[in-house]
Amino acid sequence: MNFRYATENDLTLILDFIRQLAVYEKMLDEVVATEELLKEWIFDKKIAEVIFALEDENEVGFALFFHNYSTFLGKAGIHLEDLYVKPEYRGKGYGKGLIKKLASIAVERNCGRLEWSCLDWNKPSIDFYLSLGAEAMDEWLGFRISGATLDKLGKE
Repeated sequence: MNFRYATENDLTLILDFIRQLAVYEKMLDEVVATEELLKEWIFDKKIAEVIFALEDENEVGFALFFHNYSTFLGKAGIHLEDLYVKPEYRGKGYGKGLIKKLASIAVERNCGRLEWSCLDWNKPSIDFYLSLGAEAMDEWLGFRISGATLDKLGKE
C-alpha cells in the first residue's frame, strides 16, 4: 500500500475529501473551510498534515492530523482529525493502512499516543477502531467553544 503527503497542489483534493467526509457524517452544512484557509493552516502555518492512501497513484483515502501534547506522558501525540476512504474502496484495507501509517509516524516521531474522536452513531467505524486495539475513552467528555461564544469569551 502506498501513501503520500499532501502538497499545496492538493488543496482542491483535500477540500473535496473533507466535504465527502462531512456528507457521510451528515454535517456538510457545517463545512466553512476554503482552499485559502487550508493553505494558510496546513501549508503556511504548518499546523496540520495530510496523507493520502493511493491505489494505482489515485488518491482513495486521506487522513488529516496534527500534534497535541500530553502532560501526563510528557511528550507529544498525534491527533487524527479526519479519516476518510471513498466508499468504493472501503473493505480493501485502506482505512487500516492509514491508521497503521499514522502509528508508524507517531513511533518515528517518538509520540506517546495516537488518538481521535468518532461520532457515537458511527458503529461501523467504532467496530473498526476497536478491531485495531483502540480503546474508547468513555470516561471523557468532549467540550468546545466556538463562533460567537468564542468571540465573546475571548474579548472579555
